[in-house]
Amino acid sequence: MATNRKTLLVKGFAAVILTPVLAIVAFFGYLFATQESRIFPGTPLPSDYDFEFDVPFEEVTIPVDGAELNALHFRQPNPRGLIFFLHGNGGNLAAWTSEAEYYQSINYDMFMLDYRGYGKSTGRIESESQLHLDVRTAWDRVAPQYTTKPIVIYGRSLGTALAAKLAVDVDSDLVILVSPFTSMIAMARQQYPLLPEWLVRYPMRTDQRIDDIAAPILLVHGSADRLIPLEHSKTLVESAAAATRLLVISGAGHDDIHLFGDYLTGLAAVLPD
Repeated sequence: MATNRKTLLVKGFAAVILTPVLAIVAFFGYLFATQESRIFPGTPLPSDYDFEFDVPFEEVTIPVDGAELNALHFRQPNPRGLIFFLHGNGGNLAAWTSEAEYYQSINYDMFMLDYRGYGKSTGRIESESQLHLDVRTAWDRVAPQYTTKPIVIYGRSLGTALAAKLAVDVDSDLVILVSPFTSMIAMARQQYPLLPEWLVRYPMRTDQRIDDIAAPILLVHGSADRLIPLEHSKTLVESAAAATRLLVISGAGHDDIHLFGDYLTGLAAVLPD
């Protein structure tokens, strides 16, 4: 009887230990398997969707490995330069092109693409390297059209990590990162402090790339951003090697920063001619 009781106690103790461990392993497995849907919740559009804007534009299709990217190129007769715009992780071109009229007002062309699975772009995102390669393919499509004019690489939120990588690999006149994050690892640990680094399949280490950017950098961040705290931009400023400025927009959050006058005047003041 004593032996049986001891065996039952051991089994009970093992169950107490293993149950939370298995739960943690299962949760981490869930996070690992669902990263694409959590990081890239893009909204698709019908293939026959017609874009309508009050400013001149052309729709562009960019073939990439296993998919086609949909892009919009807002053009003017004699622009000062080009904004190569990499948008955030939600929505699609129909939602992100609200600034087209602003760039027209300051005589800048704007080029913006939808990532795989966003808008009318086909395919699906499968790796960070694939995503960077898609962005580079789009750059190679449009940048040669502006050899005599300045090109600004602009990233917003998720797009800041893509912009930072692109800015390391190509020549540009200015890099603008709006609401940037240091890395997706840091973002994940804001919610899950004990999350292992190796579990994040899209690390997006802007903090490790920004010191390799040669072009001048403007970081723009809202003081009231609750999704990506201002501390991310402050950390990036300290890591940058090129001339870098941080523009803090007082009272701005994550999704409304482009509506603030200080944001608009701040961008207009630094865009090269």
